[in-house]
Amino acid sequence: MASIKVKFRPSTVADREGAIYYQIIHERKVRQLPTDYKVFQSEWDESRSMVVAAHDSGRKPQLLSIRERIRWDVERLTRIDRRLKAGGMAYTVDDVIDGFNRYAQEYSLFNFMESLIARLRQHGRVRTCESYRSTLNSFRKFLEDQAPDDNHHQNGDIMLDSITSNVMEAYEAWLRQRGASPNTISFYARILRAAYNRAVEDDIIENRNPFRKVYTGVDKTVKRALPLTSIRKIRSLDLSLSPSLDFARDMFMMSFYLRGMSFIDMAFLKKSDLRNGCVTYRRHKTGQQLVIAWTDEMQVLLDKYPENGSGYLLPIIRNPGTVELYAYRNAGYNINRSLKKVAEKAGIDVHLTLYVARHSWASAAKAKGIPLSVISEGLGHDSEATTQIYLASLDTSVIDNANSLIMQSLK
Repeated sequence: MASIKVKFRPSTVADREGAIYYQIIHERKVRQLPTDYKVFQSEWDESRSMVVAAHDSGRKPQLLSIRERIRWDVERLTRIDRRLKAGGMAYTVDDVIDGFNRYAQEYSLFNFMESLIARLRQHGRVRTCESYRSTLNSFRKFLEDQAPDDNHHQNGDIMLDSITSNVMEAYEAWLRQRGASPNTISFYARILRAAYNRAVEDDIIENRNPFRKVYTGVDKTVKRALPLTSIRKIRSLDLSLSPSLDFARDMFMMSFYLRGMSFIDMAFLKKSDLRNGCVTYRRHKTGQQLVIAWTDEMQVLLDKYPENGSGYLLPIIRNPGTVELYAYRNAGYNINRSLKKVAEKAGIDVHLTLYVARHSWASAAKAKGIPLSVISEGLGHDSEATTQIYLASLDTSVIDNANSLIMQSLK
């Protein structure tokens, strides 16, 4: 086993900070590993090899942070040394230092999450990739807003083993100050926890349970289903002079007609998915295969737009050769922004989004007698797996008949 000691090198200039470094000894070879930590001679206890802070020192928070970082660095060096020893191969003190430097490059939170995102993308898990990317962007913004002298992170990133309960509580408070709902806070915390637990499973870090004090539950949300009278108002609006609003309204109605199909599934519907009077597709979120009867209402909306040059059925991803994921995201953003104006024109006091179409269809379907097991409380059942089981066991014509009743109710 290597010997790891924390050392202090005083400055050669009076009243200047000295430098902390680590001395690593293995098989009689001695190496020094420099750090960026700077303290004054009076802030170093030689007998205990420790940074100390007087109670009346204005630098106390910074010094305590440096002391914490040193402890994490020594733990990391010890872990790397232990792993090299467990490998059963001869290793040198330089191998320990190389492992430490490589860790700093590979096992920051951002680098680790980027690797997870790449792995998820390879497995076709588009929605999960988006969730990780959204969380990563949020946490990056949080770190950017922190004090520049915060030693928990450097260069806008943070090491995996630097994620503590204090950091997560600060992130939760930051989200709350920005108006995030409890469910949004929980969403980000659960994604970060999943990434952190993966690092623990891979033996990269020890589990310090940093998420124990932050909210990771799920609150019941207020459903925003519209009654059929409001759906009729939206459908009957004359938006011919506002192409962007007209398109947003059409995609909202298409989602409603398609039994509340989610926007990502609409965007990636292929032309080949429509055959023999039915649309057959697999949900991006669950992989569940669904079959929907193609109706006259759907065809009328489709005929409004020229056939696009891509292989997709609906005019959402229109141009071949574009980055499809970006095109889908931009279209969704623009549509939801336009739907706010559509709601105003229809005199509807609700935050209108594409997801409202999904809940609205479920509410109408419930009123028309589709079994609750299928609707799963407006497609917002606590367990979507339960919904999948019932959907898989029912003849889709039952749901199509109910969908036909809903279409007739709009007339």
